[in-house]
Amino acid sequence: MSEYIATIKWTRSANEAFIDNQYSRRHDVTFDSGVVLPASSSPHVVPVPMSDVSAVDPEEMFVASLSSCHMLWFLGIAAKKRFCVDAYHDDALGVMDKNAAGKMVMSVVTLRPHVTFSGECQPTVEQLNAMHHLAHQECFIANSVTTDVRCEPC
Repeated sequence: MSEYIATIKWTRSANEAFIDNQYSRRHDVTFDSGVVLPASSSPHVVPVPMSDVSAVDPEEMFVASLSSCHMLWFLGIAAKKRFCVDAYHDDALGVMDKNAAGKMVMSVVTLRPHVTFSGECQPTVEQLNAMHHLAHQECFIANSVTTDVRCEPC
């Protein structure tokens, strides 16, 4: 068993009444590595100025965690297969929608990885797709959610 820590800190500004619902949603997320990430609600959910558009929102963090996990598995699989990856770029897209119960959920996350290889050993399209499929099967985050996670390699 492994444990991971994320500490969330929010403090009401002295000039905010709070009970009028007009307070800043800006907060900090501190990870167990010591990295501090400025975070906020999404401006799609809570309007500016209560949301801080310069901060990362939970929906973005969710999409990023799926993309990052997939990439890390993919890189490990490619290395074991002796394919030399030079670059990996993913413009992942998450879509919020209502589920069958009428609740807002991250219904679909589409990963769109573009991988650049070098060297004499280049994967075929079939091998590339198989590596992405295996990475998806092994990704801890994808295995932990009910969101439809799709992978559409470029």
